[in-house]
Amino acid sequence: MTLFNMRKRSSGLALAIALATGSAVVATAVYPAEAHAQRKKKKDKEGDGGGYSKEFVAVYQPVNEGLQAEGADVAAFKPQLEGLIPLATTADEKIAAGGLIFNSGIKLSDRPLQLSGMEMMLASGKVPVDQIGRYNFIAYQLSNAEQDFAKARTYLQGAIDNNFNTPDISSSDLQIAMAESFFSAEQNLEGLAYLEQAIASRKAAGQPVEEQWYRRGLTVAYNNEITPQVYDFAAQWIAEFPSPTNWRDAINLTRNLNSYEGQQMLDLLRLLRTTDALQDKQDYLYYVEVADARLLPKEVKDVIEQAYANQAVSRDDIFAADALSTANNRIASDRADLPSLERDADAASAQLRTVSAAANAFYSYGEYAKAARFYEKALAMPGVNTDETLTRLGMSQIALGNYDAARTSLEKVGGVRAPLAKLWIAYANEKSGPATAAAPDMNVQADATS
Repeated sequence: MTLFNMRKRSSGLALAIALATGSAVVATAVYPAEAHAQRKKKKDKEGDGGGYSKEFVAVYQPVNEGLQAEGADVAAFKPQLEGLIPLATTADEKIAAGGLIFNSGIKLSDRPLQLSGMEMMLASGKVPVDQIGRYNFIAYQLSNAEQDFAKARTYLQGAIDNNFNTPDISSSDLQIAMAESFFSAEQNLEGLAYLEQAIASRKAAGQPVEEQWYRRGLTVAYNNEITPQVYDFAAQWIAEFPSPTNWRDAINLTRNLNSYEGQQMLDLLRLLRTTDALQDKQDYLYYVEVADARLLPKEVKDVIEQAYANQAVSRDDIFAADALSTANNRIASDRADLPSLERDADAASAQLRTVSAAANAFYSYGEYAKAARFYEKALAMPGVNTDETLTRLGMSQIALGNYDAARTSLEKVGGVRAPLAKLWIAYANEKSGPATAAAPDMNVQADATS
């Protein structure tokens, strides 16, 4: 069995604080004392929220001049820089003080100081429009580094809203970073919900969705056993990125999270085979066991011969050899009985056992139209195993190319078979193509019944 092991990637955002600490910003120069009086009169007259108070100028100018001096000891000015923060109350004061504090924080490699400066500049409302996204992104990085994830998400959303991007950082990266922020704060449900919404939004806009988005959501949901989200991400992932390896991983994670037995495992192994993902010796042998050569001889024969051809099972394996012998001895008589079984199952007086046996027999022989007809008949009969019958009706409809009907049948499956049905829906979506593929229902709940 393929181990399901997905790792969190390092993205363009792994430049961490490089953008924030690697470059200074331009701060608005403070007015001298004479200009302050004129500015204050204008402020009082127009009420524009700008200008500089005498108290602010008295602290700001000496600090600014001292920091500009050659060989200035920036660390020595940190108390005065911090003292500027409560004094900056107008928009002009915030942009000026914020720039000075942020740039000093860069020189000191002091992230909290940088964050204080960046927050002041953003709060001023005077950041150039074309820089708002960048400044928000810097504030996000700094907040995230301090593990203040709630604040980091606020600024990250600001970067997203203002269309921030670089050659190395795309809007897609920012959305992944938002989900990661929730995951880092151990708010996994919120992160999964955000990721699901982001996927849906990109699809609706006709934008591509990277495979990593699905794999990341699937990994978080799987590692934390969050259902039904783990099955929803698995179903969406393999519908968009089908391959034998991905199918094997998706099927195995579903198998690992559920206690499947007998007939449930048979339908899971059938999907494994249908998607060309059946490889493991033990899976082949388990398939042979649950299918039972006495009941489904043709299917057992086909599975064993495939195992031999793929060299997954040795011809010396006694269990496989005995099962193949049993199957070969029964196929001719079993096939000869099909017409009479069909007549009996079609009879108005037919019992559920007969109808179900006919449906299962015709499915195993690849006569899917007849199988579907009898599964539909069985559904209306008392005592039917509804979830099993709906599952196999949907499987038959997929084989017939009736994908919409198959989805309708499989979406009704509940209990422990619900995750299994989601996988078959994903297969229907893959076969029918994106134009008619339906998104999984995120609200379906799986329980422990069969």
